[in-house]
Amino acid sequence: MIKFLHIVILMLCATLVNAQTTPAFCTKKNLFDAEQRNTLGLSYAPKAETVTVFCASDSSDHYANGVVMAAYKGQLYCMWQSSAKDEDSADTWVAYSHSSDEGKTWSKPRKLCNTTKEYFCTSGGWLSCNDRLVAYVNVWQNDSTLKACSAYYTETTDGKEWSALKEVKWADGTPMNGIFEQDPHRMPNGRIIGAVHLMPGMILTPIYTDDATGREGWRKGEFKATPNGKQSAELEPSFFVRKDSTIVMTMRDQRSSYRVLAATSHDNGETWSDATPTNMPDSRAKQCAGNLSDGTAYIVNNPISEKKPRTPLVITLSDDGKTFDKAYLLRSGNSNDLPTQRYQGKYKTIGYSYPKAMEHNGWLYISYSTNKEKVEYTRVKIGSNFISNFR
Repeated sequence: MIKFLHIVILMLCATLVNAQTTPAFCTKKNLFDAEQRNTLGLSYAPKAETVTVFCASDSSDHYANGVVMAAYKGQLYCMWQSSAKDEDSADTWVAYSHSSDEGKTWSKPRKLCNTTKEYFCTSGGWLSCNDRLVAYVNVWQNDSTLKACSAYYTETTDGKEWSALKEVKWADGTPMNGIFEQDPHRMPNGRIIGAVHLMPGMILTPIYTDDATGREGWRKGEFKATPNGKQSAELEPSFFVRKDSTIVMTMRDQRSSYRVLAATSHDNGETWSDATPTNMPDSRAKQCAGNLSDGTAYIVNNPISEKKPRTPLVITLSDDGKTFDKAYLLRSGNSNDLPTQRYQGKYKTIGYSYPKAMEHNGWLYISYSTNKEKVEYTRVKIGSNFISNFR
């Protein structure tokens, strides 16, 4: 009897260990050909179109990154952070352009908020509701050695007049003291799931709210971040939902494993498993994930096992969210696709940085910065032809 109980205990322990260490998803073996550095041996996504929203020039700012798009009341909006030369410098401000013709033409960049001597601003993403468009802005204090940051928002009902900056609030009414990640996801039941990097330092914390506007009511999801100096090893997450309704959080690994990390939630974002490395390569950069309207899961990133340059840009797909078995090029590292970087600056990485995606009117729009000086997006038609080509 004692021996039997001992065996049962060992089996239970093994089950618990496997549950903690089994990756949330995997990619098909040999999906990427690392020997073909510029393309990974992949074909371009069918019916893809690339558009430039802003291009740095001698008379403009030379730095652009953190590109995010939204659709609201028949208009497209594109947000990014802009500065004269360097990343996260004291002159950084949040720019946006809009388009009324499905992205064929774009307005000149305008300011969402003003940078002052006391603080500068970086892009925090969008949340579109029926009666308003909310733009998140991260406000960094210039006089802090820890670079303290708080999350704010500005909103519009007509796309023309924007409110003054207001604090994003926790459920207890206190202001959110961290960097609002650019990728809030609205779940099928209406709950919004996102992430904040808490200050001081940068500690990744998944968050959720049942406030439809995403302005308040935020709560912290239970997640054990891995210490990595003043920041967590897990950074800049995104989310998709598996076919079995499990929510998956994908993350950058700051420890340079050059693999996408993943954690799972089975209670609508309130608690999360520990982060586990997957076999999906990643350049240690921000990526994005989501689901198409038919449920297909996607991840967009630079699936290479090295830090620089951030090429190519690839979309990888899965029918069930467990096995990603199709991948297509959005942009390659070939010289006829990747332009030469024109201007130098701090952290001016070459390649396609920080993609974010949204579905709109039968297209998947993937926005990103090229060489951190061009604001661009690639859109792919996701009608029946797209689905048949991707499966």
